[in-house]
Amino acid sequence: MKIELQKIPVRKVVNGYKDSAEEGVVAYDGKLDIRPKYQREFVYKPEQRNQVIRTVMRGYPDRDAYFPLNTMYWLKTNENHFEVIDGQQRTLSICQYINGDFSIDEKYFHSLTETEREYILDYPLQVYICEGSDKERLEWFEIINTAGEILTPQELRNANYTGEWLTDAKRWFSKSGAPAYHIGEHYVKGSPIRQEFLETALNWVSVRDFGEEKPAEYMSKHQHNTNANELWEYFQNVIEWVQKTFTTYRKDMKGVEWGLLYNEYKDTKYDPEDIEKETLMLIDDNEVQSLKGIYPYILTRNEKYLNLRDFDDKTKRKAYEQQKGVCPFCKKEKREKIKWEFEEMEADHIKPWHEGGKTISENCQMLCKEHNRTKSGK
Repeated sequence: MKIELQKIPVRKVVNGYKDSAEEGVVAYDGKLDIRPKYQREFVYKPEQRNQVIRTVMRGYPDRDAYFPLNTMYWLKTNENHFEVIDGQQRTLSICQYINGDFSIDEKYFHSLTETEREYILDYPLQVYICEGSDKERLEWFEIINTAGEILTPQELRNANYTGEWLTDAKRWFSKSGAPAYHIGEHYVKGSPIRQEFLETALNWVSVRDFGEEKPAEYMSKHQHNTNANELWEYFQNVIEWVQKTFTTYRKDMKGVEWGLLYNEYKDTKYDPEDIEKETLMLIDDNEVQSLKGIYPYILTRNEKYLNLRDFDDKTKRKAYEQQKGVCPFCKKEKREKIKWEFEEMEADHIKPWHEGGKTISENCQMLCKEHNRTKSGK
């Protein structure tokens, strides 16, 4: 990575400033992406924003004794284009103040004296210009954003896989009121603007295609596609399948890994009425501690999703004392060691939950960890 320090006056940076909201923010005669499309919207609080301007003006009127802001970093993306990789909020604060978007101490930029305005416009920003490969770019991006308003993993991926595919994907998944949010807000957690809807869809579809979550690999494979129709259609299919399978919506359905379930069970035939009856039964079961886990359990039959009620410490200690620390499975197998310390044992339902066993003292036994985990399939 090649890095060169330059001092660039504010007047050059703010020239050509244009805020297109979700489409990004540019300046420096249109050559600088202050906030590219893949990043979130402005996040500084008013006091943080105001402090930037106060720091710029701190040395006024002595032009030779200015107080510098922290160093900024620009990435040189081609011969005449740059991208802010650190210093976005400070740059935006300066541009917005000069643009008249806010005042400080009831004074807008245009309300200042000409000398004050010129002092701000002549203020030199210390900028490191960075050049490097795509790989170096992503690594440097991650390092630079370890402080301040940290970028999400998906924002970092967006930075490295820009192109027509990403632009179209953001149209479906990343705008305010995006179509994906419109159909999936009750089933998917997160915010479109923070790229969480896009990230969720990519995680799901990459498991379908690669057998594990590899969102970056999916983006790399499709980076130069002209559209993201495949991803959008996949997401629609997931939501439609959920709605047909679980016909009654409940708030606990939000945040379930629906895409992973869809990938595995979409071709299985279910009776929605039977599913609704079982859902109600599980909701009414005091042993079930995770209502969200009901939905994956019904499809997978894996009890781990239900977070079944565990025995309390008093019940476990009582069973341990009654057994005198002996694991009945070890004793039955005539193992050399059959007696264990309390900390070496775990509570087990004698009659399993799926056979009607309850979490009561009469249904508790203590087993060594090996036998308990073998018996429960852990």
